[in-house]
Amino acid sequence: MAKTRVGILNVTGYAGIELARLLTGHPNIELVSVTGRSAAGQKIGQVFPHMAALDLIIQSELSDIDFVFSALPHHESADQLIPFVNRGTKVIDVSADFRLSDPTLYEEWYGFKHPAPELLKKAIYGLPELHRTEIQQSNLVANPGCYPTASILALAPALNAGIVSGNVIVDAKSGLSGAGRSLKLTGHFCEADEDVTAYAITSHRHQPEILQELSCLDRALAGLTFTPHLVPMTRGILATCYASVNLSMTAADAMQIYKDFYRDEPFVRVTAEPPHTKHTAGTNMCLIHVNVDQRSNMLIAVAAIDNLIKGAAGQAVQNMNLMLGFPEDTGLSKIAQFP
Repeated sequence: MAKTRVGILNVTGYAGIELARLLTGHPNIELVSVTGRSAAGQKIGQVFPHMAALDLIIQSELSDIDFVFSALPHHESADQLIPFVNRGTKVIDVSADFRLSDPTLYEEWYGFKHPAPELLKKAIYGLPELHRTEIQQSNLVANPGCYPTASILALAPALNAGIVSGNVIVDAKSGLSGAGRSLKLTGHFCEADEDVTAYAITSHRHQPEILQELSCLDRALAGLTFTPHLVPMTRGILATCYASVNLSMTAADAMQIYKDFYRDEPFVRVTAEPPHTKHTAGTNMCLIHVNVDQRSNMLIAVAAIDNLIKGAAGQAVQNMNLMLGFPEDTGLSKIAQFP
């Protein structure tokens, strides 16, 4: 069987190069074309020595491909993907440009007018645990953000079962790679080491994305409070989520609801103890622990992922497998790196 010829727009970011790494080990895929503006004309191994075995020249545009991933920044991604979508090429956008169904939210949260609002109706939100069938039938999939992946998976079973009500709270921590490769003062070693800080309070761009998907599970959801934090590690997201329980429930009851919801999911595991981010490093797994504080009548759900894998490149490969009819876990290792 002929392999699917795949291209990556912007291979030079963290998500892009992780995609390249994962795709090189995929038995049904041939990575044939990659772009990167500042590195165009160079071999990929010159920019990323760990990828020297991949004999590809970074180009200024893609050529001769059947499937496209875009790891471009938001706004730029939509502009470059529109021609591929219009030609019927299957596309996965790793940026935020097709995640939100309401085009006005792009002006409010991202500061640009969406160039193709009509495509937002066709785009499928690429969280397989909630939208597997739609992903399988789609030519345009919006890969979820890293914080939303962990937060939505942590809360989905509770909202789906109707056991919580009112406002939900997400307190999430991310490693430095979540900010990308562009140089920023807050990413410098001397600034980030030995420091933890909250940022973008009430204004993080992942907030409307999380609320959109949680509201689909529970139309009565009152609202979302989302606070992200930056922690001095390279990889990982830990999302601790809180919601008021609206009926008498024990921790064992909640655990059973979560286990039933994720029973057949290859990349979600409900754990007896709170997960560590290190337990997911290098994998496409999401580990979730749920508990109920009966004194305060609060459900507490904790989710851990690798922000570059399940939060970006790995989930994109998972979505590609669904779109192309491959086994969902093809090319995705399940064993974490340790230590």
